[in-house]
Amino acid sequence: MHRIRNAFVAFAAWAALWTAAPASAQLANYPARTITIVVPFAAGGPTDIIARIVSNALAQSLKANVIVDNRAGGGGNIGITYVARSAPDGHTLLLTSTAIAVNPALFDNLPYDPFKDFAPISELVNAPNALFVRPDSGINSIADLVARAKAEPDKFNYSSPGVGTKSHLSGELLKLRAGIQMQHVPYRGGGLSVQSVVAGTVQVGSVALAPVEPLIKGGTIRALAVTGANRWWSLPEVPTMIESGYPGFVSDTFNALLAPAGTPPEILALLVKEVRAAMQKPEAREAARRAGYEIVAGTPEQLSARIAAEIAGVKELVAKAGIKPEN
Repeated sequence: MHRIRNAFVAFAAWAALWTAAPASAQLANYPARTITIVVPFAAGGPTDIIARIVSNALAQSLKANVIVDNRAGGGGNIGITYVARSAPDGHTLLLTSTAIAVNPALFDNLPYDPFKDFAPISELVNAPNALFVRPDSGINSIADLVARAKAEPDKFNYSSPGVGTKSHLSGELLKLRAGIQMQHVPYRGGGLSVQSVVAGTVQVGSVALAPVEPLIKGGTIRALAVTGANRWWSLPEVPTMIESGYPGFVSDTFNALLAPAGTPPEILALLVKEVRAAMQKPEAREAARRAGYEIVAGTPEQLSARIAAEIAGVKELVAKAGIKPEN
């Protein structure tokens, strides 16, 4: 019996080494070629800026060639689908915005599943949206806006960078929570959305904070609130929606890094370690802040939970607001 037990232990040890060998070899040879970070949006946007930060950091830490591949279109679905169908070997990664959690509520028959087709690596950064008006509007707070909208229900409209963006959903959430009517006017991008408020074409704007922060500081527009959990570090005078009387009103945009499902766990662990360490460096923090984001550098488990919560929340909001999914 003693010999049998020893033989079993020896066999188990050998089997463990044998099964671990291919994974160890994969890690030893990784990366074997250029790592491509796919951004499902056009170059120059906020997500693209974060991708450049991550690509530079990984290139240094992994001693590898890392490039950013912008595959825009379909509200992010083209690039996201491309990564979902890529080889799960750690050489093709996805750096996406909240689109991966929003699109399941906005599109019918998505060609990918946010959970089954991806392995989470890290939520890298997030940023709130800002609700703003012209300084000469006579509206100084969210309470003022709500009062005016209730008094003149057919007058008010608001701009956003497009249907299905978190800025759009922030506006719809305000309408539902405050019980007001405002017509949504979608634009192609944050810049046009902001200019529509400046020009007086629309009364209210809902846009990610980064493009409007200089205009807020310069007095061109007046921020009524930000939609993050806390006040923004460089705009301490602007209250949150929570402080404005709406408990739990948080509607921010995240950027996250994911890999195709089936990527070897050893490679995933390496990427998690390197990316989280890189994003916590002072230079990454400053670069992210310049782009209008705060560093998160969360764990895979936190990202998975975040995406699940976002999908559930967005689906509920889309149903209540009557936003129609696209085919």
